Amino acid sequence: MEAAAEQGERGSRTQMLTGTVLGIDHTDLFYRVCALCERTLSFPSGDDSDVPASSLCKFCHPHPASASSASKRLFRILMSVATETKVFSVICFDRVARVLFGCSADDFFHFAKLHPFCGVTVNEILEGEMFTMTLTKPLNGNARHLRLASAVPLSSTFQPIIQVLREYYTSSRTSS
Repeated sequence: MEAAAEQGERGSRTQMLTGTVLGIDHTDLFYRVCALCERTLSFPSGDDSDVPASSLCKFCHPHPASASSASKRLFRILMSVATETKVFSVICFDRVARVLFGCSADDFFHFAKLHPFCGVTVNEILEGEMFTMTLTKPLNGNARHLRLASAVPLSSTFQPIIQVLREYYTSSRTSS
């Protein structure tokens, strides 16, 4: 009986649909976490430095292993999605974004340092792409947006974003 109730509750928290990406917030694609426990770290807004911050993880800092790896970036992407009947915002976190991007958030960050406008290009790449999406309601009561739990591209020619960007920036460099 409990298992059926739990399944029903889980089913009401998720929905599967086909949607089109209208755009992403390309100005804020990452957040920092402790490299050991993956708890969110608070950094000054807009901190894109590679320098370890003074605010190390309060949970892992006392351990000697944390000294060598202070933080890492994870994806958190705000997307605008359209279905046949409505337009809404969703949050795409690291697990799904890694599949779409084809790399880690740190790897993309380092690529973006060399190509400062690639965030805008990512928006152009994703704009109009159709996906079969699984959306979940947030568990946190303060959260405003649905979560993107999975995204399967409907286009047979879809390639990971980092691959498209590398081709784009290589071809634009050789043609100039």
